[in-house]
Amino acid sequence: MKKIKWGILGLGKIAGKFATALKDVEGAELYAVASRSITKAESFAKTHGATKLFSSYESMLADEALDVVYIATPHVFHYEHTLLCLDNKKAVLCEKPFAINKKQVEEMIARAQKQQVFLMEAMWTQFLPHFKYVLDLIESEKYGKIKSLEADFGFPAPVDLDKRLYNKSLGGGSLLDIGIYPIFMALSALGVPEDIEAQAIFSETGIDKECNMVFKYPKNVKANLRSSIIEQTSTAAIIQFENAKLTLHKRFHEPTSITIQTPELEDTKEFNVSSNGYNFEAEHVQKMLREGKTESTQMTFKKSLQLIDLLDKVRTKIGLEY
Repeated sequence: MKKIKWGILGLGKIAGKFATALKDVEGAELYAVASRSITKAESFAKTHGATKLFSSYESMLADEALDVVYIATPHVFHYEHTLLCLDNKKAVLCEKPFAINKKQVEEMIARAQKQQVFLMEAMWTQFLPHFKYVLDLIESEKYGKIKSLEADFGFPAPVDLDKRLYNKSLGGGSLLDIGIYPIFMALSALGVPEDIEAQAIFSETGIDKECNMVFKYPKNVKANLRSSIIEQTSTAAIIQFENAKLTLHKRFHEPTSITIQTPELEDTKEFNVSSNGYNFEAEHVQKMLREGKTESTQMTFKKSLQLIDLLDKVRTKIGLEY
């Protein structure tokens, strides 16, 4: 089996996690890494065993042997860098959020379709074993329909007005960085809400330090969601079914365990994931590429468009503009 040659564009913390995970992916090779800083590229390539390193994104994309690029730059650059890759006929796995707004995501998808090149948002949670197990339970209605959902993600980030989280020009704030995970949980479990309520606490730099959301669905079903960079939260997700309570334990968006409680019993299921979890989305991308697909069968364009639309609507509700 011919190895799929990966490139990584942008070499920050998340790129390191992905590079580590690639070592657990059969048929994957970390072929190339690129950074505007040659020093960073050299250090990253040495640490993770990349075959080649580049000091510009363009030079990496000119390499004909490269099959697919993982984009790990700050999300304000996702649109620009995705188009750059697609125009060079390179398949793309782009970190979440796909882009800053729905208009950019629509253009990215249109370009991928025009170029007939694979594109997927790197919402890694979609591919984790515990998450897929929960989605199967929801679809089967084994415990009845969902009555309510709660999900949060919060941690106290050091206040550094020069860092990305507090930098509005880099799309900083809790919503796009971590609020996307509770929203993704609600979208995956309940679909698109009928109505949204949202309030936020803002920093002096104009980013949301905390965001509280309520998604409303038919039959008075609600999803209470929260993101924060000023407080540690449980970072769990709780789904109340008609006949059971299901808890995705801390941190629900990462490899974790789940507990199902019914009137008769309580059962905790472990999934024994030995990796950091990013390998599952990489394996899926490789499967899609080997099958000649240009769109994921799981993290579809439709789902990414729904997700960014919800993020846009929450931003409108709280008055956050980039």
